[in-house]
Amino acid sequence: MQSKPLLLGMLALCLLSCSETKKMDTTHSLFVGTYTNGASEGIYKFTFDTSTGELTNRELAAKLNNPSYLKISSDKKNLYAVQETADFDSLGGGVTAFQLEGGKLKLLNSAGTAGTHPCHVSLSGDGKLVASNYGGGNVSIHRLNPDGALGENPQVIDHKVLDTSKTSHAHMAQFVGDKLFVADLGLDAVKQYQEKNGKYTPAAQPSLDVIQGAGPRHFTVSASGKLYVINELNSTLSVFEKNASGEYEEIQTISTLDPDFEGKSYCADIHLSSDGKFLYGSNRGENNIVTFSVDETSGKVTPVGWESVRGDWPRNFSLDPSGKFLLVANQRSHNITIFSRDQNAGTLEFLSEVQMDSPVCLEFLD
Repeated sequence: MQSKPLLLGMLALCLLSCSETKKMDTTHSLFVGTYTNGASEGIYKFTFDTSTGELTNRELAAKLNNPSYLKISSDKKNLYAVQETADFDSLGGGVTAFQLEGGKLKLLNSAGTAGTHPCHVSLSGDGKLVASNYGGGNVSIHRLNPDGALGENPQVIDHKVLDTSKTSHAHMAQFVGDKLFVADLGLDAVKQYQEKNGKYTPAAQPSLDVIQGAGPRHFTVSASGKLYVINELNSTLSVFEKNASGEYEEIQTISTLDPDFEGKSYCADIHLSSDGKFLYGSNRGENNIVTFSVDETSGKVTPVGWESVRGDWPRNFSLDPSGKFLLVANQRSHNITIFSRDQNAGTLEFLSEVQMDSPVCLEFLD
């Protein structure tokens, strides 16, 4: 028979082990993309604890010029970053592929995006990457090699030729099924492309137009297929749904600003909660996060409230893997602010902040 002290020791060891496992399960790596025209040197990595909301252990993950937007692959094996410049090569900016090994970044390769100032990157899930060139007015579609490295000879879709009276500014592109949606801030439209024989060409409904001067910047698609577009220049949200013939129709346009706000403001980012019940957007100028509730049947939204970001010029923001927190990258005030999120009401409450020079993009490694 084992002695009582030995049994107590084993029990204590088990409790300690379980406690450590529980703590490990609540921590996630957060990668931060930045502008490097100040003190920042590239991509940074933090540890975020979903049991406390603490953001700690800042370290430089990779030196890179203006990695303003990041995207991690769904299998967590690769991270991609744009280089938002005009001089990566003779055509403009670039995109860089990294391999993720034990949470560390290992450089694979870089490639030009065929346009200046790429500001967004997204992945298809089946071996394609698309970069949006704000200054170039085009998007570049890259095939990925089996190890995640960027392949050669990307397809380039040029928006400058679509409208001679406006200046194209491709701001976000995302693969949606077998289609590619591109939000073009300068053309006041979300363009649709269909993949055919390995190339993307205009879809049957090639353009979803918003009011002139709205400036569509980012968008998200709900599980039910509703399309939510946040418009930078007139601070509105546009909601689209498919009609009986399968074409998108706009069913709602609503301001993102508090009715009491006076002044200039410009929208930036947009995200749905994982349950689809709440939609969030960032306002630069008013410097807050707007919360909308989403009607389960119609998909239309209703304002819930506005929460100050405790900073200046909120760009990208992110809901953490647990859904209990929302983190905001405040570019001009050089800080990341952390909010707890009421998952039933959708509301936000400020918790804390950490200093970070020119943060732009927040990407969790789940």
